[in-house]
Amino acid sequence: MFFLLLFFLIISTVANPSVIKLMLPRASSAQAVSKQIITLSVTADKSYYINNKAIVREQLETRLTEMVASMPEPTVLLRADQSLTIQDLVDVMQVGAKLKIKMVLATASPR
Repeated sequence: MFFLLLFFLIISTVANPSVIKLMLPRASSAQAVSKQIITLSVTADKSYYINNKAIVREQLETRLTEMVASMPEPTVLLRADQSLTIQDLVDVMQVGAKLKIKMVLATASPR
């Protein structure tokens, strides 16, 4: 009985089907990719800024459409105040999804 218990304990710690172990390739040098990124900031009082220029909420979709028209891979860096609700973020991200824009949420670095 003890051997069976020991066997199952060892097997359960070794076999974990939800984990994929990969050995990633190494590079001798890093290459920076230059992309145009649009910065969209939303303040606590729900003021919107695109590249530090104030806009009203109703103009958000129009302004983003104009700005990403000439970009091959449009990317928006979303800087939102931490006091905003999730619904506020979802509303902004839905605009990006509608326009097929990649949106990246900016966070503060740990101190």
